[in-house]
Amino acid sequence: MKAGIVGLPNVGKSTLFNCLSNAKAQSANFPFCTIEPNIGVVNVPDSRLQKLEELVNPERVMPATVEIVDIAGLVKGASKGEGLGNKFLGNIRETDAIIHVLRCFDNDNIVHVEEGIDPVRDKGTIDVELQLKDLEAIEKRLEKVKKASRTGDKEATKEFDTLTKAAQGLEGFNSVRSIDLTEDEREYLKPLQLLTDKPILYVCNVDDKAAVSGNAYVDAVKEAVKDEDAEVIILAVATEADITELEEYEERQMFLEDLGLKEPGASKLIRAAYKLLNLQTYFTAGVKEVRAWTINVGDTAPQAAGVIHTDFEKGFIRAEVIKYDDYVLYGTEAKVRDAGKLGIEGKEYIVQDGDMMNFRFNV
Repeated sequence: MKAGIVGLPNVGKSTLFNCLSNAKAQSANFPFCTIEPNIGVVNVPDSRLQKLEELVNPERVMPATVEIVDIAGLVKGASKGEGLGNKFLGNIRETDAIIHVLRCFDNDNIVHVEEGIDPVRDKGTIDVELQLKDLEAIEKRLEKVKKASRTGDKEATKEFDTLTKAAQGLEGFNSVRSIDLTEDEREYLKPLQLLTDKPILYVCNVDDKAAVSGNAYVDAVKEAVKDEDAEVIILAVATEADITELEEYEERQMFLEDLGLKEPGASKLIRAAYKLLNLQTYFTAGVKEVRAWTINVGDTAPQAAGVIHTDFEKGFIRAEVIKYDDYVLYGTEAKVRDAGKLGIEGKEYIVQDGDMMNFRFNV
């Protein structure tokens, strides 16, 4: 599962990517400096993992990770191939969620592909390009389904009606995720991997003065997306990128405090991206290793076991489950057992975020 960073050229995408991954993607002040997508595997900040490290004192700690992709800047006309548009739109199609970066700061030294700073206009530019590409995909599919629906094929008729409904929404400049469709109808659209059906969050890239409470540009973005059920995160990308370059933790914290922040905005963004991808964490804890494992929300105990090794899933017998809060309260697994707080769960158990798990299996 991966989230793609999108936006117009020069809005701070590659700087944000560097900030998140500490990779040094080329970040230049001109369009198309990012052509091949940069891919980074980013640790998910989790205070629970730090607490478990304190309690268990393991040899090593392994955090959960999320994959972030830095996709080159889109421009007006991308859906028709402008500015290497087809390639970039293809890169977006391969991701599972979108992080849309909007420029919300003034700086005459950083060029903007459009005249003047207007994040709502920029959002609209990207939206239209993605909507047009989706409309193209739906129209192609409609041509194929039309013949089958005319023969009285019930499934084909349902798909045709759904595609028509989605096409009408896109023609009205609505993204697929905001079109009123049932779950069954959305199933017909899944194979198309529509760009505007992917979950999205917005990053308002601000200067350091607006790092805490935003500015007028941020307010305009929040107003524009209020009906989208999308999170808006304020981030002083350039400043935070500079802070990540500092070697000492104490020094980094001092600079964050000067900005009025308790933690990097990037940490908040990584957690938001993890949630956007419908991911959650369970833990295993022992003297050798404390580890956060990534699973999908709704996964069963055998599916969670399979993330460690496929044999664990195939030969699953049961799971021993401790709630994170209980582990912190009692301090050790033995004390949790003595308190009667260790649960035994079978194949149907739906794993909860923060569960501490031990699997019994037989292959």
